[in-house]
Amino acid sequence: MMNRRDFIVKSAQAAGGLGLVGLAGGLSACASTVPLFKISLAEWSLHNLLDAGTFDHLDFARSARNDYGLDAVEYVNRFFRDKGKDRAYLREMKTRADGEGVRSLLIMCDTAVSIADPDEGQRIQAVENHYQWVEAAKFLGCHTIRVNVWSSGSYTEQMAYATDGLRRLTEFGAVHDINVVVENHGGLSSNIEWLIAVIKGVDHPRCGTLPDFGNFTISEGEEYDRYRGVEAMMPYAKGVSAKASHFDEQGNDTDTDFKRMLKIVLDAGYHGYVGIEYSGGNLTYQGIDYQLGELSDPDGIRATRDLLLRVREELAETYA
Repeated sequence: MMNRRDFIVKSAQAAGGLGLVGLAGGLSACASTVPLFKISLAEWSLHNLLDAGTFDHLDFARSARNDYGLDAVEYVNRFFRDKGKDRAYLREMKTRADGEGVRSLLIMCDTAVSIADPDEGQRIQAVENHYQWVEAAKFLGCHTIRVNVWSSGSYTEQMAYATDGLRRLTEFGAVHDINVVVENHGGLSSNIEWLIAVIKGVDHPRCGTLPDFGNFTISEGEEYDRYRGVEAMMPYAKGVSAKASHFDEQGNDTDTDFKRMLKIVLDAGYHGYVGIEYSGGNLTYQGIDYQLGELSDPDGIRATRDLLLRVREELAETYA
């Protein structure tokens, strides 16, 4: 009897040819129809291969187009962390993406010091350390950078620190026509009431959210409702991250009801890119151990892509 992993892999491979049709141009099966949303690839989906050194960051755009039929990518700065000011390297990234007809959408920034650090001097330095990523995003043709607002202190103290750092960075980003967004990414950023209060406190059109279908763990044993959370974030969204890790034999994500979640996204009037963010392997994050997906990075990407394609087709008549 075929086990669950083999079923998913074979299903993804069988559907792969169909899934590629029309994807590069962002069109649905009917070439004359504008899709309900477009599909991009977040670089985190390849983190196991990148960390192992078996995949080159410079091949990301080529792989998105040729291996998965996608026409847009979302970078993670940890995979080119020392290249933020290297114009020759960034130019090579841009040349390769342009050559494949692939759009660069955003850079997810993960750094050691948060722009919400309780120490004002450290906080300002962290903001200034992000300037290079704003400028890199502009150079690459992105519209957004995603930052973290991890902090310490009381609920209200952390809110004040995050609002201050985010406002400072947003004002710099605005000069370069770059959005600065926060993802629900652990700690208080996964408490969506807190996060929305921070965004409202910044009160700038260039400041927003990157709703992630997962990442709602506030602390060990404390979870925010993912559907309510995404619904609250969508009015401020500059992008959407479709986190997936585990699949059943029908190819559905066992953690998130993608159809329900994508209806929330569409009901908010969002029709932009939804980024594939497959998370495979095991991960310890902010002191919490996560058992992630069992598929390889490529198989997990294809499984997530095919799920998004299927749900998009199922919802097409409803939102026609």
